[in-house]
Amino acid sequence: MAQSSLEQLLRSARNPVQLLRNSQIGAYVYPVVPSEFTNWRDEQRAWRESAVLFDQSHHMAEISVKGPDAFKLMNHLAINTFSNFAPNKAKQFVPCSYDGYVIGDGILFYLGENEFNFVGRAPTVNWIEFHGQTGGYKVQLERDDRSPSHPRGKAVVRRHYRYQIQGPNAAKILEKLNGGPVPEVKFFNMDVIIIRGRKVRALRHGMAGAPGLEIWGPYEQGDEIRDAILEAGRDFGLAQVGSRAYASNTLESGWIPSPLPAVYTGEKMKKYREWLPANGYEGTGSIGGSFVSDDIESYYLSPYELGYGPFVKFDHDFIGREALEKKAREPQRKKVTFEWNGADVAKIFASLLVPGAEHYKFFDLPLANYASSSYDKVMMGGKTVGFSMFAGYSYNERTAISLGVVDANIRTGDVLTLVWGEENGGTRKPPVERHRQLDVQVKVSPVPYARDAREAYHQGWRTRQA
Repeated sequence: MAQSSLEQLLRSARNPVQLLRNSQIGAYVYPVVPSEFTNWRDEQRAWRESAVLFDQSHHMAEISVKGPDAFKLMNHLAINTFSNFAPNKAKQFVPCSYDGYVIGDGILFYLGENEFNFVGRAPTVNWIEFHGQTGGYKVQLERDDRSPSHPRGKAVVRRHYRYQIQGPNAAKILEKLNGGPVPEVKFFNMDVIIIRGRKVRALRHGMAGAPGLEIWGPYEQGDEIRDAILEAGRDFGLAQVGSRAYASNTLESGWIPSPLPAVYTGEKMKKYREWLPANGYEGTGSIGGSFVSDDIESYYLSPYELGYGPFVKFDHDFIGREALEKKAREPQRKKVTFEWNGADVAKIFASLLVPGAEHYKFFDLPLANYASSSYDKVMMGGKTVGFSMFAGYSYNERTAISLGVVDANIRTGDVLTLVWGEENGGTRKPPVERHRQLDVQVKVSPVPYARDAREAYHQGWRTRQA
């Protein structure tokens, strides 16, 4: 019998961990945008050396919240303070469960009085929509889901195009587009620029280590605006970034995109699980990696662990506040970058060239994730001290790196062991081929990632290995 809600699905499943670790959803696809415009190596290099155009029009969902209670609703869901929030500003919006674990995150745009627009992954959009529909708020909601992973030749239409122009030459390109100096916009503030006579809203943002703008407007104008950007950027080394390289920029900038939404347990969350469909993100998403626990809550993360501690402000009433006040007094795991040992990474690829032998789990380039939420265990002295959660390769650094969290006592420069691949030859997820596990040395590095001085590199690999 088919289950209609997430709550019914979880009741019928033996264990939510097993359900998600063996999900049949298949590979995650960044839709519509071509895989590569040139090649992913040069596209990565461009955001460090010249400028890039990121097309974000398709892979994120968004929800518009309007009405007299719009501010009240969003304020109640956010760990962030709204005391300094005003129209023409934006925030990295982070909602939590009642137990203080992260549901998701994304960008909340304060467009005007009583009008917000949130852009991000489905779990946060779902959470906003649920409370907007059931919480007695006087709001109007308009949802626009991400483009289909497999359009099958059908037309794809969104409410908005959404582009980012980033990199060292971004300011020159924007000035040329605008026909003069662009407004001096503070970080995460909004203004208007002119492109081919059209007023285009712009957010001061930065994803690639250099300042730039995120712009958006009616979807039907998207081709016209993109053509103008490409023309203006021709003399400044502007590169279009394909879907293959796009998400790898976060490896260098330090944002963990897809922690498991903390919705699968808790009596207070039951009504939400009854509202969520069984075939939605939460019911079909997958967990991958070498960390295995029968307790789904072992995969939950607090805002502090994901680096959002500075966002937590107890100046307002919000869902999860009481739990976070307790967590704030406890030692916190912390977000780090893991720098993978090159010789160990080479073993992964070399194993593919041994006929008849079982190879190590394939490490795809430039992103090696094979589940909606990744959790590879990281160990010191045989004890699990953290997770690696988003892995790939930086051509700019010529290094495999991943983002994750570690225990409070782990220090920058520590050398740990990351277990790459899944147990017993792998789970039944479609992106998982039969393989064996490999212990990979990883060095704990800062977030955002900055390679240690070359002369200290080898010494660093030998630091605190026991």
